Amino acid sequence: MLKRVFYFILTNIAVMVMFSIVLGVLRLMGLNVDPSTTAGLLVFSLVAGFLGSFISLALSKTIALRSVGGRVIEQPTNQTEAWLVSTVERLAIQWNLKTPQVAIYDSPEPNAFATGARKNASLIAVSTGLMNAMTRDEVEGVLGHEMAHIGNGDMVTMTLLQGVVNTFVIFFSRIVAQIAASNVKEELSGLVFFVCNIVLQIVFGLLASIVTMYFSRVREYRADAGSAKYVGPQKMIAALSKLQQLQGQEVEPLPKSINAMGISGSKDSIFSTHPSLANRIARLQGTR
Repeated sequence: MLKRVFYFILTNIAVMVMFSIVLGVLRLMGLNVDPSTTAGLLVFSLVAGFLGSFISLALSKTIALRSVGGRVIEQPTNQTEAWLVSTVERLAIQWNLKTPQVAIYDSPEPNAFATGARKNASLIAVSTGLMNAMTRDEVEGVLGHEMAHIGNGDMVTMTLLQGVVNTFVIFFSRIVAQIAASNVKEELSGLVFFVCNIVLQIVFGLLASIVTMYFSRVREYRADAGSAKYVGPQKMIAALSKLQQLQGQEVEPLPKSINAMGISGSKDSIFSTHPSLANRIARLQGTR
């Protein structure tokens, strides 16, 4: 837990430092970054909206590995690790990509995730719980799913989408807050702006999350289809069915910061990162 808090704080410090540097560079270039003007606010919102997303993407492998205590398999120490690496290598060849790093982490939860800033500099990590609970065919389905995320460029796509969403949330929250502040007494304008800006960022952020969660669910269907294409639909269906059987077990889930990267399903909701496992199975079977 302390490790996760440490990396959360470290990431936010990096964002604040980079934010200050980028704004300083933009000022030296003569660009208006004064948020009191519309043009300046737009530039400010773009920097604030995209910077955090790109820094998180750049640090994604390091943060993910250290959050779960993962170990990259540099040299396989047993047959299971050798099989994992060779399977990922084969899948990478099918996608015409450089083999991702393969990691394993100790957790009773059957899960796996893929991350990385670029397709050819990615990481696939699997839990010991997944390896213990699944057959090799089922694990292969999971690896195919994670490789499809990489091949489809899902990490970068979601980062860009999050950056756009963040920009709109920041921009329109401040615009509306400025309008509200201009319609009250001068001595109250600062307080009104501050409160309205915070409340509107929360409200607009929740509305925007509906959009990002929708695209997150779409990418899960696409990753399932990618796995079915390269390892066979039955292996992917078998993997999802096994996850369905194991649902409800009292185990520690992935850290919230990387939970959306995992393969485990969730209940259908407009705020869910994943479709339900039942719907994913039905989609592969052609019944939905």
